[in-house]
Amino acid sequence: MDLAQALRFNHVPASYHTVSLVGAGGKTTALFQLGEELVRRGAQSVILTNTTHLGAWQVSLAEQHIIATDLNALKEIPPHGVILVTGDFDNDRATPVDKIILNWLREYCEGKNIPLLIEADGSRQKSLKAPAAHEPPIPEFTDTVIVVAGLGTLGKPLTDEHVHRAEIFSQLGGLPLNQIITPDTLGRVLAHPQGGLKNIPPHARRVVLLNQADTPELQSIGGNMARALLDQFDAVIVGALQKNSLQTFEHTAGIILAAGKSTRFGSPKQLLDWKGKPFVRQVAETALQSGLWPVVVVTGAFAADVESALNGLPVNIVHNAEFAQGQSTSIRAGINSFPPSPRWGERAGVGAAIFLLADQPQIPADVIRALVESHTQGMYPIIAPLVLEERRANPVLFDRVTFPDLLKITGDVGGRAIFSNYKVEYMPWHDDRLLLDVDKPEDYQRLVEDETL
Repeated sequence: MDLAQALRFNHVPASYHTVSLVGAGGKTTALFQLGEELVRRGAQSVILTNTTHLGAWQVSLAEQHIIATDLNALKEIPPHGVILVTGDFDNDRATPVDKIILNWLREYCEGKNIPLLIEADGSRQKSLKAPAAHEPPIPEFTDTVIVVAGLGTLGKPLTDEHVHRAEIFSQLGGLPLNQIITPDTLGRVLAHPQGGLKNIPPHARRVVLLNQADTPELQSIGGNMARALLDQFDAVIVGALQKNSLQTFEHTAGIILAAGKSTRFGSPKQLLDWKGKPFVRQVAETALQSGLWPVVVVTGAFAADVESALNGLPVNIVHNAEFAQGQSTSIRAGINSFPPSPRWGERAGVGAAIFLLADQPQIPADVIRALVESHTQGMYPIIAPLVLEERRANPVLFDRVTFPDLLKITGDVGGRAIFSNYKVEYMPWHDDRLLLDVDKPEDYQRLVEDETL
């Protein structure tokens, strides 16, 4: 997965993006790499610029370079390719563009639907940094900020040799100078209001790029860091830019469909006993143990009893007053419980949702975690388990790109109604427990008698 896909910049030139990159450990590499990827995806051109100094060697990475000391230099911008626009050279560095030119570039790019990528921080080629009082110079009109950090410095001492502005990094991370830099220390700096979060516009999407994760150990460390950083960031990307090997971590919600009337069964299936717990509580506990967030339980029939069965669990309960009209209404209720993002018009903080059925208490946490892991690696629109090599099973993961279509379905149908609209990624799973749901009393009898469950 390349950087553009990891960032969800898949619909070029349909979407206009203004992206600022800050931090250290691959920022300039990400700038140029993202520009090239967007052109390959269909952008006629991409403009790169800077609000901080760029080294001469960095400028040389550009195939097309415009030195803009005034607006006259921008009269004939090349119509194709990746174009770098900087200020004039000062010794061995290109100076930042001034505000007049920056604002002109913004209007130009917006008018032509051209991505504008901005290097908005300096790091002296170190893998980590902390911002000084005047940093980072992020334009207020930025709609995505990528905070870059190089994991290659983990395990090394906190000194100026390895970290730009080591003393400030020490203060923000709570680690004395010369001590070994740990993932926890880096996480604290990235999540600090005066660290990784500094000067990010309130409306902007926040993304951390944990670069230099070029070994399985560093990838694992990055993944563990990502789960904690999602409290402050919309997404965390982990991997190695030079290898184009990236994973995207976002919150995956769990939506438990527990609104049915259980007509065929004859009594509330949501409340049947499973190893001493009501079905719905067991499903909710499994979702929580799997790391899903938020966990939403959609109620309908028997709402008071179902809610009582969930007492004490950190879940969001949403009542679907239209449950009698079919499962599609519960799907809509679950998705609509996610608050919309003011900038992106999407569901804030949620990258995907896994739908769980209240009549499948035997679903293991392992399959849920496997679905989430598969999604981080490919950002697939739909991922479904495939049992016995040919039978699709539940639960199914839906990326947020599918949410608009899920909100349109009607009647007593589920997410399979939109399978024909997307490429479905099937995940082999050797456990036929996933195929059993409880529709009739004999199904329940089979469930409780099967000692393998």
